[in-house]
Amino acid sequence: MFNVQLSFTDTTIFQFSSSFMGQHRLQLAATSSHGWLRATPSDAHSETSVDKRWDSLAFNPVKTDYIYVMKSCKDGSFSNGGLRHYGNIEISPSAAVLNYGQGIIEGLKAYKNKNGSIILFRVEENGLRMRVGADRMCMPAPTVEQFVEAVTSTVLANERWVPPNKGFLHVRPLLMGNGPVLSLTPASEFIFLIYVTPVRNYFEGGLKPINVVVENDIHRATLGGVGNIKAIGNYAGIMKAQANAKANGFSDVLYLDSIHNRYLEEVSTANVFVVKDNTISTPVLGGTILPGITRKSIIEIAHSQGFKVEERLVPVQELFDADEVFCCGNAVCVLPVGSITLNGKRVDYGESGFEVSQQLFSALANIQMGLIEDKMGWTILLN
Repeated sequence: MFNVQLSFTDTTIFQFSSSFMGQHRLQLAATSSHGWLRATPSDAHSETSVDKRWDSLAFNPVKTDYIYVMKSCKDGSFSNGGLRHYGNIEISPSAAVLNYGQGIIEGLKAYKNKNGSIILFRVEENGLRMRVGADRMCMPAPTVEQFVEAVTSTVLANERWVPPNKGFLHVRPLLMGNGPVLSLTPASEFIFLIYVTPVRNYFEGGLKPINVVVENDIHRATLGGVGNIKAIGNYAGIMKAQANAKANGFSDVLYLDSIHNRYLEEVSTANVFVVKDNTISTPVLGGTILPGITRKSIIEIAHSQGFKVEERLVPVQELFDADEVFCCGNAVCVLPVGSITLNGKRVDYGESGFEVSQQLFSALANIQMGLIEDKMGWTILLN
């Protein structure tokens, strides 16, 4: 069981209890009609009313109403977290997160179902993963219970920003070393923060295959590094490869292992799967690959649907004999790969109509959006 307190100013106005898999029933004010949201803020967090055309959403930050902030205590525990109006935060110029990259991010999403209730997906898994990453980065972290409470209260406080059937609310928790440092030492103070923003679905209008290029020179992660956690510095290092790929007409980059330059690892922000007959293969977690929550869910769904799933070293040459290749991640859910180019040689997929990708996408997305019964017990229903 956990308690959730919603504080919109300095006053706690709601409190309720539930278990991770329970149903929360708390309704906040919102007005929506025919794909439009009309909201007139009653306090100082916005100077004007907001008109939002959900159809026009992009995958860019939008200033919403509230963020959640909680600081660590001297003993490393976290307490006294609460909601604040969306805005900039104060951080020391010598903060460990700015100078040495001592920080972790997470990513999850909230959907609104046809009844207007909000759905969170496997949020406790994100809390667990943040704790693993924090330990690797010499950081204390909120408990899983605190993490779930914070996500729940932040989403409910920003309920009017959850798109109705036209996207989802992207939830971004961060854990940062804020204490001032000069030498290479862990920070003495840490901030846990959550902000949210409405974004469009990657799959708006149906699954659209992406075209990927295999990268030979730049590697996403190395053994003994931090490729298996969501360290904030993991992503800046691959921006160059991604920019080069897009400049040459590709959608994204597929990275190989740094030792042999032969085995598949990940796409920039997603795990990868290779389909051959009734077997679905994905690179084994070996310290360089992020243990994606969507990846874990796809493996479980595929098993339940009768597929043979192999977690193993996957040689890049197997791409040329595959029936399908797809990616999966929090933002994209499941995304088929239309073509892969390796050393100038291109292989195209799709003769089967991306049947397996579509099947797994439908199974997962329907659970996430509340379109079917959640027999896996993965979702939390709010308000």
